[in-house]
Amino acid sequence: MDEKREPLIEFKGVSKTFGTRNILNKIDFSIYEGEVTTLIGLSGTGKSVTLKHIIGMLEPDEGEILFRGKAIDKMSKAEWDDYIGQIAYMFQNNALFDSLTIFENVAMPLKYASKLKKKEIEEKAMARIEQTELTEVYDKYPSEISGGMQKRAALARALVTDPSIVLFDEPTTGQDPIRKNAILGMVAEYQKRFGFTALLISHEIPDVYYISNRILALYDRKIAFQGEPEDFEALDHPFRQELIRSLVGFGAELTGLYSQRQFKVRYQADLSQTQTNALHAVAVFTLEDKDLEAIDKHLGFNAAELIIRSLGSFIAKHFGAVGGFSSRQTRGEYATVLPNSNLKEAERIMENFTKDFQENGIQDIDMQRSDEINVEFSVLGGLAQGNPQIESETVMEFAKFNQKEISRFKC
Repeated sequence: MDEKREPLIEFKGVSKTFGTRNILNKIDFSIYEGEVTTLIGLSGTGKSVTLKHIIGMLEPDEGEILFRGKAIDKMSKAEWDDYIGQIAYMFQNNALFDSLTIFENVAMPLKYASKLKKKEIEEKAMARIEQTELTEVYDKYPSEISGGMQKRAALARALVTDPSIVLFDEPTTGQDPIRKNAILGMVAEYQKRFGFTALLISHEIPDVYYISNRILALYDRKIAFQGEPEDFEALDHPFRQELIRSLVGFGAELTGLYSQRQFKVRYQADLSQTQTNALHAVAVFTLEDKDLEAIDKHLGFNAAELIIRSLGSFIAKHFGAVGGFSSRQTRGEYATVLPNSNLKEAERIMENFTKDFQENGIQDIDMQRSDEINVEFSVLGGLAQGNPQIESETVMEFAKFNQKEISRFKC
């Protein structure tokens, strides 16, 4: 499919060496218009170096970088100015000027890089400030507002020139888990709203999968993978295991949830140690796509992710206490295995979970509405009996077939 599309930006055989250290070795990849592409890799492998090549801060030692099919090093001055004028760069530390107000920070690119009149600059800057929900703090200094607001201010400044491409250099660095999630939500929300092409450097696996159209994996100075997040998650290759270990460790240690790959490995390992007639139960919980779309639209992407995380945390805590292990399968779907449990035992555990979840599962979600429409959503849950002769995917499909509404919420 990708072969039939013309890339917006394309790296062809790009290499870069600093002194005796080779950072990039003939890398090839494509970025497509209107998508969110995320570049992941071990620390020090050249991710930021790659971004700096796109904006001309660095030049490749060999190879070429194409924009809409034309090599950027062969562009005329007018073509280069047009190209670079379409790109905005959001730095790791926001790079806001402490001595300037939020309004002055946002307006700065227009003041120094456009021919707009003062009134036009003020109107355009205020429009971006309003769109990024910073109206109440436009006259404050960066030190006077929260870290999340500073991120939005940096994004407002990046968007004020109407770029078609925005580069995000590790925007979640140094943030706590809740704020990291909020920042990724902000990127997804505004990318949909403004329609820009995004290239994101991030370590937030697997969370970044849910906002990305494509994943690029930089490993051993080369692009070892490029494709959809689902394909990367299913990839069985040593470099992927090393990346996952280095970037996030084992998910169960931090959140009680396994990645899809870890879940499958644990599932198979547990079954291999049991008798051929041993039983286990699988539960699948789902927030339906239509409900998530409604939450995204009326309450915001951040609220949807908080609800999803709240469900995941509750599942991990409840079923982990009785020997189960769980994984996030898709954006709004979780699977849990209850080893050595028959269906009757699993039903009793599910009943206890449902009662507890209805009373305590999703609460204190801070939601910023885009309108006054009430949103209702359901959590579905289903069980199935498994044994070592049945593939895990088949058991999960049976569990999904048996799903019914276990909780309903109104926001």
